[in-house]
Amino acid sequence: MSIVDDLAQPDCAQEAGSWCARFYEWTNNDFLARSADTIVDKTVTITVIVVVALIVRRLLHKLITRVVEGAAESRLHRMLHRAPRRVKQVAAPLVSARRAQRARTIGSVLRSIASVVVLVTAAIMILAEFGVALGPILASAGIVGIAIGFGAQNLVRDFLSGMFMLLEDQYGVGDVVDLGEASGTVEAVGLRITTLRDLTGTVWYVRNGEILRVGNKSQGFAVAVLDLPLGHSADIEEVNEIVTRVVTERVAEADLVDDVLEPPEVLGVERVGPEGFTFRVTVRTKPGKQWAVQRALNATISDAFDDAAVPRPVLFPGAAHPPKPGG
Repeated sequence: MSIVDDLAQPDCAQEAGSWCARFYEWTNNDFLARSADTIVDKTVTITVIVVVALIVRRLLHKLITRVVEGAAESRLHRMLHRAPRRVKQVAAPLVSARRAQRARTIGSVLRSIASVVVLVTAAIMILAEFGVALGPILASAGIVGIAIGFGAQNLVRDFLSGMFMLLEDQYGVGDVVDLGEASGTVEAVGLRITTLRDLTGTVWYVRNGEILRVGNKSQGFAVAVLDLPLGHSADIEEVNEIVTRVVTERVAEADLVDDVLEPPEVLGVERVGPEGFTFRVTVRTKPGKQWAVQRALNATISDAFDDAAVPRPVLFPGAAHPPKPGG
């Protein structure tokens, strides 16, 4: 090495075994040699930050998965615990599949949020190691965040409500629900909007943040309720015998037997009015099958009443044929 080279070397390069000497030997660059110690220190610090961030992210993902699946499993057990044995046998596989789908959806959202928070924090710490002034950046981000928060508070409320509805499995695609302002069959469930289609075919888009109550007619099991209007002169014992025989035979037929979960309950007189009284029968069915069972039983019971000449209430004086039950 010449005398000129020795003079061009930074002083720290004269220290044998130092990072400065090694960098100067590798690069022959005065600036890199003088910054060698800083580069090594910052590299180690940044590596530690990245490794810790990845570990924390992985632990959070595992924790979120366990919490979400545990909450969904607890919801499943509570719902099936109150259901009859046959309902459990029929509904458990369907509910379990939907629970797994919900857990994947909500878990994916929460894991994404956790990843963003961890990675942004790590990026801020890395910028601080390079001496970047974070005060103005954080102040600007805070102002922007406040402005966005005020402008998008309804969106945030819809998003949070959608997350809790997904986590609690309040309803799913295919369920028949009453959301207050709208009711019908659920066609889509999102984090912000729930889509329903009512009986007339109208599609309703309901914001999740505006849903105050949910009536789910398809969860676990359903009940077909038959209110049979009868005249005051009807013999209650005869009516009870006819209804018990007819509904027991009808639900055992091939087209209904798979939809009915328990034997029908003949409850008897429900209420008495000026035109007659109402005789009530209930049948527990699979979710969504209550209306088909109700229509079939109404038709069968009406024919049986006609054959037995059971009197009906005369709602229209002078009419030749009084209305049939369910008509």
